[in-house]
Amino acid sequence: MDAREMKIKAAEAALAHVESGMRLGIGTGSTAEEFVRLLAEKVAGGFQVEGVPTSERTARLCVELGVPLKSLDELPALDLTVDGADEVDRALRLIKGGGGALLREKIVAAASQRMIVIADESKLVETLGAFALPIEVNPFGLVSTRIAIEKVATRLGLSGELNLRQSGDGEFTTDGGHHIIDASFGRIPDAEALSSELNSIPGVVEHGLFINMAALAIIAGPAGARTLQANR
Repeated sequence: MDAREMKIKAAEAALAHVESGMRLGIGTGSTAEEFVRLLAEKVAGGFQVEGVPTSERTARLCVELGVPLKSLDELPALDLTVDGADEVDRALRLIKGGGGALLREKIVAAASQRMIVIADESKLVETLGAFALPIEVNPFGLVSTRIAIEKVATRLGLSGELNLRQSGDGEFTTDGGHHIIDASFGRIPDAEALSSELNSIPGVVEHGLFINMAALAIIAGPAGARTLQANR
């Protein structure tokens, strides 16, 4: 089973949790896109769902495939969000934002009664941090914000490069008009402490640590999909 087949298996397992009539948050990324394709097949067969996309990229795919969409203002309370992750540990703490949609992903997940994460087994880790942590920042005061992030990292015993994400000939810009600093810490022993510290920096719009948000993680491997449940 190759990587795409594993993503499809995880998406299929998540789709089993979606009921007709649901208000659904729809995630961003390659695994979430497999979920959108499977959902679109059900919608074409008469399945009723209203989706809120977490990015312009996801919105375009949903429109192309015929998945009905609403804005989060139109559907401010959602039943379920299905989204991918760049890393997930066994406590269902996540790193997200590799695709640059972390702010909208977190807003949509927080508006949902439940969040299901879908991923292939390469994303399951014992400790978060091998994947560089995306930190969404306001362009204003960027240097000051970067210095503040460095100070936080030092206080928590973290080290590694802080790289401003690039796209083409310039800085990557999110759907919300912000930039992203990718923090290559390597290992984040205390994700809760880092989350709290980053939240205290005014120039940090949001960060890619999703803590106490996922109810289930569906992890696909060569033997099929298995489900991890949050213990809280």
